[in-house]
Amino acid sequence: MTGIWHDRFAPAYQFHEVHETEVRAGRDVTYDAVKQTTAGEILLFRTLTWIRRFGKPGPESILNAPADQALLEVAVRSGFLLLAEDPGCEIVIGTLVAAPGRERIRTPEQFAALDGPGYAKATLNFLVEEIRPGVSRVRTETRVNATDSRTRRRFASYWRLIYPGSALIRRMWLRAIRHRAERAQA
Repeated sequence: MTGIWHDRFAPAYQFHEVHETEVRAGRDVTYDAVKQTTAGEILLFRTLTWIRRFGKPGPESILNAPADQALLEVAVRSGFLLLAEDPGCEIVIGTLVAAPGRERIRTPEQFAALDGPGYAKATLNFLVEEIRPGVSRVRTETRVNATDSRTRRRFASYWRLIYPGSALIRRMWLRAIRHRAERAQA
């Protein structure tokens, strides 16, 4: 199970993580849960992101999300770009985690075309597949592509530091999606 859109925007990557869960709910209900899950529903999310921010308040972002708002919506309005969506099936967002200067990407095409030195492009997808009637699988994958060896080395140090918390957040995010979908299905 791999996302067509995710493969389009992140065909090459050096860093990635994949997590999945089975949900006792249909695909559409599960996909709605992917889109609507809030930071407040994700166990330890706000604590782990507070640690990652070193306790600094800062503006609204995926690392400083209001507890009651859909996390993907917060991400898209605060630095991530909606790269693609196949409603009911897959959503892909992306951001620059390293860039020379303060470049801001405004379109999916600009994101896909970036390949000069100094960039680290991160993508995150959620893919929902109905595996049998009333049961779905949700898979999320994070991919990071550093466009040159220097950026790759620098990002590798950061990745080693954040990966354990990131992996825990992804697993707890999937758990929250599962709970939300199964409650809605009942």
